[in-house]
Amino acid sequence: MSKLTQLYKTTKPRIPLFVAFLLGALSWYVLSYWRRLLGLPPIVRTRLEGRIDANLSRSEKAIQIASANLRAGIEKRYMPDGRQKRVLCAGMRNFREPWARDFGFASFGLIELNEIQATRETLEVFLQHQTADGQFPVKIHATNMFERYIISLLGRQQPIDLPIRPKYTTAHNTVSLDGNALLIIAALLYLSKIDDVPFFQAHWQAFKNGLTWLEGHALGDDELLHQGAYTDWADSVSRVGRVLYTNVLYWKALHDFANVAKKYGSEEDVADFSARASRVKEVINNEFWREDLGYFVTSMEFELLNSDGNLLAVAWGLATARQSHAILDNLRRMAMADPVPTQVTDRIYGSKYIAIENRLGGIPHYHTLAAWLWLGGWHVVALTRMGRLSEARELLNRIDQLIVRDGVVHEVFDSDGRPLKSFWYSSEAPLTWSAGVIVYAHSCYQRGLGGQD
Repeated sequence: MSKLTQLYKTTKPRIPLFVAFLLGALSWYVLSYWRRLLGLPPIVRTRLEGRIDANLSRSEKAIQIASANLRAGIEKRYMPDGRQKRVLCAGMRNFREPWARDFGFASFGLIELNEIQATRETLEVFLQHQTADGQFPVKIHATNMFERYIISLLGRQQPIDLPIRPKYTTAHNTVSLDGNALLIIAALLYLSKIDDVPFFQAHWQAFKNGLTWLEGHALGDDELLHQGAYTDWADSVSRVGRVLYTNVLYWKALHDFANVAKKYGSEEDVADFSARASRVKEVINNEFWREDLGYFVTSMEFELLNSDGNLLAVAWGLATARQSHAILDNLRRMAMADPVPTQVTDRIYGSKYIAIENRLGGIPHYHTLAAWLWLGGWHVVALTRMGRLSEARELLNRIDQLIVRDGVVHEVFDSDGRPLKSFWYSSEAPLTWSAGVIVYAHSCYQRGLGGQD
């Protein structure tokens, strides 16, 4: 043996025992983690057209698909105390968990389908986790964002056997004003349609507390809500301050509080909420309505025609008849329902307002020039409410054609009429939020026809 070899053997570095143990434990953890993820069952692609009677009309097929997609999101999930609740999840791939915002809009379809238990129990889950100052969770989840993305990337199903827990901030570490408002709107919709005195007595104050939390985001004597960047449904866009969409939801909550209070005999609340709703409606008109443009602007910073707040203002009756027709005329003139109902905005905000992850992910237009079927559904409701039934039918035909073509209700569509897809992102399918609004839109249209097709 050479002197050089002897010297190496006597001086070579040695790994301390505890370091070797830590490396071994880490390797075991990483291996177990990936084995667990890869052991999850693969995603089942939901296409229902093969199971639907071929003799049905396209409209009937689309309704069946949307209804099935909505009901597929109802699952039993474990609470931290071991109890199970039937809750509505937002999706099956990326969003297999209850979201306040998604549930709020989807509840309109749940009530149409008489899914009363799922509606009530989802509300109860959010109520269980309401904070002392009135904030509801943004969502109730079991996996973190990174793990959820990896599971989706691997084509595996999100696990549903873990207890779900509340999350009060968004991916941008902000609060969700529209989520809080929409959960209240869903609860008031439930109470307006279902005679449930025990639920009213048990939770009426909790929903009023939720409204008080919202009102905490009005600055000083301002009667409108102010929001931070990336805090509403268009959370890839930095919409700051007084935003139309969020304040239309705020008005809707006040308006519905008054109606439900009247139904359940709370006369003091009727007068209070009616007065507040009237005042907020007046301020929204003063702040956002532009007579020269013929629509409500998105905010003082953005004069875009944004379909979210404008369509809800028409569908829910905040806008006058003259304003409503002007808004609908502008949406038609700008072809915002072509080829997919309905595009979010009539133009882009500008790249500096778009979250960097959306720009890097190849979907900077996710909340601008892309089209969403939930907006298309409210577009149909708005047209129906204003008696423009032929236009409503035209949009429903386009929506039905897409649903039957894809066999599922997709989340979002590109300008070519195909589901939005990039290297990093694929449109969620099914999305219960959109499915619920589509079910509701069909029902509203049929009621608008007076029961005649």
